[in-house]
Amino acid sequence: MGFSALDGLPMGTRCGSLDAGVVFYMLREMGLTPAEAEHMLYTRSGLLGVSGLSNDMRALRAQAGSNQDARTAIDLFVYRIGRELGSLVAALGGLDALVFTGGIGENDAATRAEVLRAAAWAGFTLDESANAAGGPRVTRAPGPSAWVIPTDEEAMVARGTLAVLAAMRQPML
Repeated sequence: MGFSALDGLPMGTRCGSLDAGVVFYMLREMGLTPAEAEHMLYTRSGLLGVSGLSNDMRALRAQAGSNQDARTAIDLFVYRIGRELGSLVAALGGLDALVFTGGIGENDAATRAEVLRAAAWAGFTLDESANAAGGPRVTRAPGPSAWVIPTDEEAMVARGTLAVLAAMRQPML
């Protein structure tokens, strides 16, 4: 993410990175107010906006065979992951591992497979059976590894909160 949660990958309802000129177009050509444009970019874009159907990858996958808009939303999501991956590999000078996490990363074997096939240029080799089983490692050696690692964001927020509270109880020197 960047300045806001809008930057980066398209999400369920958020647009992801976009040309700033889109905002001016929304205001001038579509006649939206700034508040309406903001609402659209945060809540009516991403997978939902592209597909016109759903922000849920499971629903999109269920319809992708017969609905081109669902397929387009999935393809855009996978494409953008590949684009971000390429940028990160260039910035880091290489890559040792890739981690799939969160709702789609943890639960959608098809998306993981599409991403890893598209990233074969980086040395990833998909392990079909491990991916179907949910990992934890979903690639074959040699080459960079890809992992499925479950998250518990609520637990991380709680731990961070406890750490701050504990630090507040410490006497200042």
